[in-house]
Amino acid sequence: MKILVVEDEPQLVSIIQRDLAAEGHQVSVAMDGVTGLKMGMDMDFQLIILDIMLPGINGVEICRQLRQANKSTPILMLTALGTTENVVTGLDSGADDYMVKPFSLDELNARVRTLGRRGSGQAAPANILQVADMVINLDERSVKRGGKAIELTATEYRLVEFLARNKNRMLSRIEILEQVWNIDFNMGTNVVDVYINYLRKKIDKDQNVKLIHTAVGMGYILKEGRV
Repeated sequence: MKILVVEDEPQLVSIIQRDLAAEGHQVSVAMDGVTGLKMGMDMDFQLIILDIMLPGINGVEICRQLRQANKSTPILMLTALGTTENVVTGLDSGADDYMVKPFSLDELNARVRTLGRRGSGQAAPANILQVADMVINLDERSVKRGGKAIELTATEYRLVEFLARNKNRMLSRIEILEQVWNIDFNMGTNVVDVYINYLRKKIDKDQNVKLIHTAVGMGYILKEGRV
């Protein structure tokens, strides 16, 4: 794969570059945010590994600008800040994955392989998913309920799509983390609960029929009616 690494720590850049090259990838490097944004805009990459704390422009803003320009390249964010708030901020900017420093090279390579498959467009999903009066158009990546459009972030969309593909099935938090984010968060994180609450406010608020249900100690299920 052609991979862009945007990172300002020379030692870490060297380690990542050597490891990815050894795996057969073609690696380009930007050491600051301005250069990274320009390369991401002007060149075609199959994956961008993007640090958050960068000189010039931070990684969150770079990610936002790339997504606003309709750049769909998978983005793996790196940061030394691993709180739920920072995870949410990174993912809401349009990132596909999130890794907290320090990390192992085995973990990095696993994430790269997963995002490479996601970016390759292997899956050809059905056009429409529907649960009750909620309709998900997979081609447009849009969601409507009762005919009314629901504005979702990229992460919220991935979550509701996964829930809809598994409607009427109880999903554990661990399964959701693995399948929606393709990452193993610290099991103490509440990022799944945070995003479920986001979806509830957008999908179930003011609705007589709730679609997102919680089973204490088990997980979440998307279905019409009570659990």
